[in-house]
Amino acid sequence: MHLNSSDKYPFFAKSALVLIGVISLTYLVILGKEILSPLLFSFIFAILLLPIAKFLETSLRVPRNAASFAAVVLWFGALSLVIYIVCTQVEDLSEDWPLFKEQLLKSTGSIQMWIERKFGIGAAKQMKYVQDTTSGFLASGTLLFGATIASVSSILLFLVFNFIYTFFFLLYRRLILKFLLQVFKEENSIVVKEVVVEIQLIIRKYVVGLMLQMGIVAAVVCAAFFLLNIKYAILLGLITGLFNIIPYVGIFTALVISTLITFATAGALFKVLLVAIVIIVMHLIDSNILLPLVVGSKVKINAFITVLGVVLGEMIWGISGMFLSIPVIAVLKIIFDRIEGLKPWGLLLGEDEEVKKEIDRKEELLKSGTILN
Repeated sequence: MHLNSSDKYPFFAKSALVLIGVISLTYLVILGKEILSPLLFSFIFAILLLPIAKFLETSLRVPRNAASFAAVVLWFGALSLVIYIVCTQVEDLSEDWPLFKEQLLKSTGSIQMWIERKFGIGAAKQMKYVQDTTSGFLASGTLLFGATIASVSSILLFLVFNFIYTFFFLLYRRLILKFLLQVFKEENSIVVKEVVVEIQLIIRKYVVGLMLQMGIVAAVVCAAFFLLNIKYAILLGLITGLFNIIPYVGIFTALVISTLITFATAGALFKVLLVAIVIIVMHLIDSNILLPLVVGSKVKINAFITVLGVVLGEMIWGISGMFLSIPVIAVLKIIFDRIEGLKPWGLLLGEDEEVKKEIDRKEELLKSGTILN
């Protein structure tokens, strides 16, 4: 039997080469974060805005450069409005920082009395520990808000580069497609086109569904907090909606932030409990009803890979990596499913239903004699 070139090397040697390649690629990705991160965001935005640009070009006869520019302006106008609302709310929240310090000190005193009664630890020892651990935090409150405001400039710079990159992706989309077709062999051109089309559909469906999910969650939480007379209802609703984009991790982050803000501004444990209940109930409704209905897509990624991808994304690129992890995994799965040698990896990223369908398909082929031993 003739052996191909891949069989010349033992398994451990091929595994070592793959591991070295993955480590090298990860290192390069970490080094190129400042360039690659806005490029990936822009790529996703360009796919999302492509139907708008095409509509302006075909239906309204707008030149491609003007249509691309108009689509990008429309998108970033909406994004800027959301950022403006959040920044306004955060600025109002910063005025309540002294109130947060007062509430924290009151709660600390109550906890000290309870610890002294239950465990017999004197108030002096507790006070010394509390002062050592909280004084720096309380003193740095103003600096924290100052740093947040100062970081607005870097966020604006990031948005400017996203604006430029998204415009160029839309403007030169045909050139990029021709480049991809010429990179691969001519007999693979059909597969390349299918992969490009499927990536566009999946990314667009995922992002639009995610935006709808975010909007619904934010609106429902805002309305619930308004009815419960929770201060900063708009801010807490937006925080819950925005952080809910991050699978599994985001909702717990939103829960912690929302309860801390409510505790600082209300001081009533009953309201803090109400905020926690609203967010948890909304998360259950979102996970079991809203997410499958609105965000459901043809690419199914199992929960383990989702959590692992979010964690690795945060380790590599921080918060932006957490947002980008799921779209990147979805694109990888599409590519893996189309390449014969990488199909097992595509199955690994998918859900049990896909594996079961693949096994059933191969069993049918074996029974029919299509696959020969």
